[in-house]
Amino acid sequence: MLVEIQHLTRYRYSAPIREAVMEARMQPRSSRRQRLVSFDLAVDPRARLYAYTDWLGNTVHHFDLPAPHDQLALAARAVVETVAPDPVPDQVDLEEWRRLEQDDVPEMHFDMLRPSHFARPSPALAGFVESHGLEAPGDPLTRLHRLSAAISGTFDYRPGLTTADSPIEHALQFRSGVCQDFAHIMLAVVRHWGIPARYVSGYLCRTADSHDRSAADASHAWVECWLPSLGWIGFDPTNAMLASERHVVIGVGRDYADVPPTRGVYRGEAESKLEVAVQVRETRSANAGIEFIASVQPGQTRWAVRARAAAAAAQAAQQQQQQQQ
Repeated sequence: MLVEIQHLTRYRYSAPIREAVMEARMQPRSSRRQRLVSFDLAVDPRARLYAYTDWLGNTVHHFDLPAPHDQLALAARAVVETVAPDPVPDQVDLEEWRRLEQDDVPEMHFDMLRPSHFARPSPALAGFVESHGLEAPGDPLTRLHRLSAAISGTFDYRPGLTTADSPIEHALQFRSGVCQDFAHIMLAVVRHWGIPARYVSGYLCRTADSHDRSAADASHAWVECWLPSLGWIGFDPTNAMLASERHVVIGVGRDYADVPPTRGVYRGEAESKLEVAVQVRETRSANAGIEFIASVQPGQTRWAVRARAAAAAAQAAQQQQQQQQ
């Protein structure tokens, strides 16, 4: 499946600011099931762009804009080729719990087993687990399926009720939220069970026959859980389904705090207003849809990744093969 993503972020300031320092996590990852075909990042006003790979393997672009400006725009466009993940069974044997307790598992996945800023235990979370009988006996995979279905069946999808900084107690109290909240709730429960789990930031491409609860043309979040017998498995608790070829991964982390699309600071006496526009669609050409990016004003600086995409994908595949040997 060939997916095109266009993501425009614009900051407007109530008065000119003196300087802005910004980082962006908008470039899709390359992996065994996802190949980055092309990526462009345009910035206005003009700034020199740099990039590095963070400790989780996510690509981070960053820049410093030391000049007065009253708005700042970042426009990212990516084309990604995805394939369906390997089939996932309904259950595994009960010995999987014993495998999760082996000494090398906590050491290898230490960060994805600990509570994090947004995904941590609480009395409200414990009440949710108890009320739905999620601690009932069963193998780890069966529990994960039950948990994802319980979150989807219990919580209404309501944008605007929570914010990016909301603790999971808000969604638990109102029985409503968005994909970020549902991912954090699942992370907290799964880690409490002793199963490594990580937050996934990305996009979900809608098709004619899909019936997703999550908003169209928006960023998306889900969870990947690690089992010794199967490796990382993607669960989308917003839509009560496993991650598929329609899920495009941008970054992974302990929770949202590790992988926000943009993050930065500025110097100046002004209030900021954030505007975001996203388009996600299936495409047949890597060159289609550039009119969306053109909404950034002239004078922009562009960062393009095209020739390096194939090399990056080949390197990722080679590393994957080495890890499996």
